[in-house]
Amino acid sequence: MENKKNYSDWLIVSDIDGTLNNKLRRTPKVNTRAIDSFVHENKGHFTLASARSVPSMRPHYFNLPDVKTPAIILNGAGIYDYEKEEMVWFNSIKDSATDIVREAMKKYPFLEIGVFASDMIYLVRPKIMSEVMMIIDRLPFKRLKTIDDVPKGNWGKIICFCPIWQVKEIRSFFSERTGDEHYLIDTGPMSFDLVDKNTNKGYAVGVLAEMLGIDKDKISAIGDYYNDVDMLKSVSHPACAGQAPDDIKEICEFKACHCNKGAVADLIEYIKKTY
Repeated sequence: MENKKNYSDWLIVSDIDGTLNNKLRRTPKVNTRAIDSFVHENKGHFTLASARSVPSMRPHYFNLPDVKTPAIILNGAGIYDYEKEEMVWFNSIKDSATDIVREAMKKYPFLEIGVFASDMIYLVRPKIMSEVMMIIDRLPFKRLKTIDDVPKGNWGKIICFCPIWQVKEIRSFFSERTGDEHYLIDTGPMSFDLVDKNTNKGYAVGVLAEMLGIDKDKISAIGDYYNDVDMLKSVSHPACAGQAPDDIKEICEFKACHCNKGAVADLIEYIKKTY
């Protein structure tokens, strides 16, 4: 018999790529069915947390079965309510980041920059990598020549697209200059994010839980990579997809199946059986 227990005091937060979605960026039907059951029959809260912007998150969010809980965007820089179409919380990068980026772009002519603001994506000196990302995800953006052309305020994150032969050097350059106001998040073999010190998925999950009135001991999160670590460490019931690196598995209470087989559904079933 299916578990009809009320989970209205629970929150489950999931990463998208490699967690909710399979390796082909499609959501396994078993995940959709499990989320539908958790939200409608068990009255639980479910949402997504990703490095994606508001428009990039939108198709993934609305692909879920009538989920109402606000989503965490830009690696935790913002919380967006898609039902009301409004930003309910946002943590902007300090203005000092502009100086770091300006200096880096002067030193590294092949460096491409993407500034993800609350309402627009600005590509500074785009060449190949940054524009390809926008095209693949069908994101609206504006091309600009210098970082000083980007409108000030409401910068959620800065993504640095680096040539493969310079990525380590450029990352070190940024790391030496971020100080206490910012920190870096590795997002791929040729990119990393520069964010405010209080910007991470874990901090945003805590803000969202407080908004919903949910206790920390009834929050679960699931991810698959190192940019999910802050989120996993911040919750009482961390989980990971089966293909996650071993050191991420070590910090998780539950190791779900591979994302291709329905890792989110696996987690929901575990929670229903255990709590």
